[in-house]
Amino acid sequence: MPRPPSVPRLSAPPLAAPGNCLCAAGLLSAVALGTAATEAQAWPDKPIRMVAVSAPGGSTDLLARLYASRLGPLLGQPVLIDNRVGGGGMIASELVARSPADGHTLLFTHTSHSVLPSMHGRLPYDPFDDFAPIGLVALTHSVLLVAPGVTARNVKELIEQARARPGQLNYGAGSTGASAHLAGELFKLMARVDIVHVPYKGTGAQLAALLGNEIQMSFSTVPAAMPHIQAGRLRALGIGSPSRASALPDVPTVAEAGLPGFDVSAWNGVLGPARTPAAVVARVNRELAEVAKHPETREKAAAQGTDLVSSTPQEFASYIRSQIAKWSRVVKAAGIQPD
Repeated sequence: MPRPPSVPRLSAPPLAAPGNCLCAAGLLSAVALGTAATEAQAWPDKPIRMVAVSAPGGSTDLLARLYASRLGPLLGQPVLIDNRVGGGGMIASELVARSPADGHTLLFTHTSHSVLPSMHGRLPYDPFDDFAPIGLVALTHSVLLVAPGVTARNVKELIEQARARPGQLNYGAGSTGASAHLAGELFKLMARVDIVHVPYKGTGAQLAALLGNEIQMSFSTVPAAMPHIQAGRLRALGIGSPSRASALPDVPTVAEAGLPGFDVSAWNGVLGPARTPAAVVARVNRELAEVAKHPETREKAAAQGTDLVSSTPQEFASYIRSQIAKWSRVVKAAGIQPD
């Protein structure tokens, strides 16, 4: 993606010549632009609260803290993580949507922002109008896993087994509407197989069920699955993202292994409240891109199966819209209802 734009340099235009009838208008414009410039230069004048949609210790929380540790020095103020859990991200999102649009409160969100609109008839906020998109910051690879008792050695064989045994293969997911659930339903639709969703309370329980052969297959993020893959307890058949994961370079993508067009990536991005000043949005966007380029930060993220990325605010807005449309089709086709 192209490098995000630099913070615009705001300056007042020259005043109109004496006697010019536009002198008053020119003076007002100068004052307005001068005020905007002063505000942009003054920001941030206190610590920035970054509201994370996940609990402490989760993959989104760890990524948020990684960004916060680098953003603080770049912005000249501490960036403090505020974990607000609940409603699949709704509580954190509503909090930020209702916060002052002064650039001192930001939302570090994930895929749920694009899933919730199709899962709930009505949200306490508008996913578009109540936020100012700032930037996409990370894409985390998903991986298709099979239980020890499954004989399939690749995606094509798994699809063949599922078609030969309709309704007999189960896949697990941490919760209804979670990435793993949506990935399973997308796989079901695209592969034209009849597999059964089994919900669990969290990724840990989901992976434990897979290890115990209670379910036959599951999608998980690479970070959560890596210890089991490395120990040989679970077998990875495919990466759900469009590109291979650097942490698992020998595992093909699901798309190249038998299901062209399959794409399930968990994403993270930063939003501000609607009407956050454009100069602030541009500044945060620029610094997010700087963090994404930092070698040590990229290395830490890659080791966990996450690719750091950057985008313009406009690109991020388009990405959110495309993701909402995509998952709306999947949720509707699968008839998914919230718990």
